[in-house]
Amino acid sequence: MTPYIGEFDPERVKFLCMQDVEDEIDAGIKLCEELYQVVSQDHREPLNIDKLSIAYNCGGSDGFSGITANRLVGLLNDKLTAAGATTNLTEVTEMFGAEHILMNRAKDKVVFEKVVKMIQDYKAYFNKYGENPADNRTQGNEEGGLSSLADKSLGCIQKGGRSMIMDVVPHGDRIKEKGFNIVIGPGNDLAGITGQMAAGAVLLLFTTGRGTPAGFIGPTFRLSTNNELFKKKPKWNDFNAGRVLNGEDPDALTQELYEAVIATCEGRYHTKTEVNGYFQMGIFKDGVID
Repeated sequence: MTPYIGEFDPERVKFLCMQDVEDEIDAGIKLCEELYQVVSQDHREPLNIDKLSIAYNCGGSDGFSGITANRLVGLLNDKLTAAGATTNLTEVTEMFGAEHILMNRAKDKVVFEKVVKMIQDYKAYFNKYGENPADNRTQGNEEGGLSSLADKSLGCIQKGGRSMIMDVVPHGDRIKEKGFNIVIGPGNDLAGITGQMAAGAVLLLFTTGRGTPAGFIGPTFRLSTNNELFKKKPKWNDFNAGRVLNGEDPDALTQELYEAVIATCEGRYHTKTEVNGYFQMGIFKDGVID
């Protein structure tokens, strides 16, 4: 695998072939100790917000997603990108039916054509395995009030707000453009989010209406779309976007969310997934996973 990784810091990336050592557990622990000696020297330093890179994703969406949590994330995205930050959205399969909106927000013809190709390639990918691109809702989505794929897709892209799309980034590549980017990836949370964090994000904002305790490869800040979920699962969720349904001002809630995100990035707030110790990653495979 090493030849395919590209450039990396040998002090921070270690390799172990179990067939080459007698005791792979002991060898692995020694490598971890070496890594610890390096990362224990790391320290925080002040940075401008234009150095910040954040990813957006969702799972267990419901009928409120597009009007509460995803809406607030979209407003936050516009605020962050206006200040020079870098953000990214994935879940190409959950853009089907709303792709025309994304195409209209491409910064230029080159990016427009990248968006078109991304959608066409993913539909071809589905067709290759005999799957219907228009059938991407789960039972939970339906029970939560999403009546069609278009409903789900229109809710999904709300996370990008109204920001211009600066680039479309292949899965596994790093983001090069500041502002709002699309990272090519599946609707599957685990594989898609791994790609988003690999692209350079340091924090994930994850919205959910049905509820999930999952943690991913980086810190996961979770927003519930409704009050009931937030009350029922306070150890899963970091922010109650369901307050929009109570009539609270979306702009005021966006400012509150902005401050919570900054506190998380500065280490003053630890997300529920960090507190619970939930972390996992997944590699995207050539086969329909959703």
